[in-house]
Amino acid sequence: MPPRTSLKRRLTLWLVAIVAGLGTLLLIEAYTSARKAADRAMDGQLEAASLTIAESLQWPEGNPTLEMPASALQILATRWQERVFYWLQADNGTTITQNADLPITGAMRAEARQEPVYLDARYDGQPIRLSGREVDSAGWDTQEPVQLWVGHTRHGRDLLARELFRKSATRFAAMVLITAALVGIAMHTMLAPLRRLRQALRERRAEENSPLMLDVPREMQELVETLNRLFADQRHHRDALLRFIADASHQLKTPLAGLQSTSELALTSKEPGVWHQALVTVHDSAGRTSRLAGQMLSLTRLQHLGPLHERQPLALDRLMREITVDWADRQDSRDHDLGLAIEAPAPVWVEGESWALRELLNNLIDNAFRYTPPGSEITLALRGDEAWVTLAIEDDGPGVDAESLDRLTRPFERGHRQDTHGSGLGLAIADSIAGRHGSRLNVSNRTPRGLRICLTLPRCQPPEESAG
Repeated sequence: MPPRTSLKRRLTLWLVAIVAGLGTLLLIEAYTSARKAADRAMDGQLEAASLTIAESLQWPEGNPTLEMPASALQILATRWQERVFYWLQADNGTTITQNADLPITGAMRAEARQEPVYLDARYDGQPIRLSGREVDSAGWDTQEPVQLWVGHTRHGRDLLARELFRKSATRFAAMVLITAALVGIAMHTMLAPLRRLRQALRERRAEENSPLMLDVPREMQELVETLNRLFADQRHHRDALLRFIADASHQLKTPLAGLQSTSELALTSKEPGVWHQALVTVHDSAGRTSRLAGQMLSLTRLQHLGPLHERQPLALDRLMREITVDWADRQDSRDHDLGLAIEAPAPVWVEGESWALRELLNNLIDNAFRYTPPGSEITLALRGDEAWVTLAIEDDGPGVDAESLDRLTRPFERGHRQDTHGSGLGLAIADSIAGRHGSRLNVSNRTPRGLRICLTLPRCQPPEESAG
């Protein structure tokens, strides 16, 4: 048996997996956003430093000169004391002033002529961030523009990005913890109906099968209804079992009381003839009682058997011939005209349990012999087509009252109330066997007189064709 897992644990694992997946995506997005925010903030400082330096540019006598303002260097250094770089270059490529030979290419200079640019580069083995723009000589006699490039190392940017990410991650972790606590409370609350159902089932006694009266959510209502149907079936089977036990006790009490009274009367007499008659009565009563006990055991066995476990193809017409020949040789059949009518394409293969179908046929024939007068015609018939066959037993006896037909398949029910020789179990056994084979007994009166009992079974392929 595979190990059982908790529903709460499975829900928790699913939630953890979902939160872990979404959390990973959110943390990646938070890290990316933190780096972009740090770049925007620090690029703003590069721009501020560039504008400060541009305001300090002068073109006396047409030549650009620059006295580097300390405030610009402070802006570039930031609060993390970055290493700063600058390079002022004339339009013809001549360097005006610089503090480092920055890795600026012709393509970068051409791009800076169009608009201010921000680029990542490496200098002296370190990653740096550069900003370049073209500065016009507005207000001076000369119109010669210059390019100004400023930059600093990325250490401050990385620290700022980490700080921003750490704040986002802290808020996310707090949100996850709060969510986990709320989910735990919600899960405990949502599983409360299951706990109430479990407690209600644990507190039930073994003999208790009354319906469950619980207020449960709509999703659990079907489960409660299924359990109530199960309890209803248990009540039905329990009531049926109690009725059967009560009827069986009554049925066994009567012949046993008769045996006792007969033996007591015989013991008070000294006549051998009285003793002989008492022995005959005891013998007959013991035979009927033995048959009654055997039928009750058969019915109980059928009612408590599981699904068909010995199911196999068998020739029903051949089985009917064997049983008919066997009954024709018995003493009971000498006062009746027992016949067999096979009116279906032979051979007739059906799928079932051989012992059960044999028991069914024996009970149908025995029932017909017991409840029909001597000289009656009894026919065991098999009719049908290539798909279905109907097994029937028909007689020309007195039949049964119409209101009694539906009760004949119940235990200890007799169609002839004045009869004391039958047990009333034969048709109940036959109906149980029919039910195991997916059918049921149909009992009806014949016209002008007589009784017909039948059941319908599907045909199947013979064993050799099934194997092939």
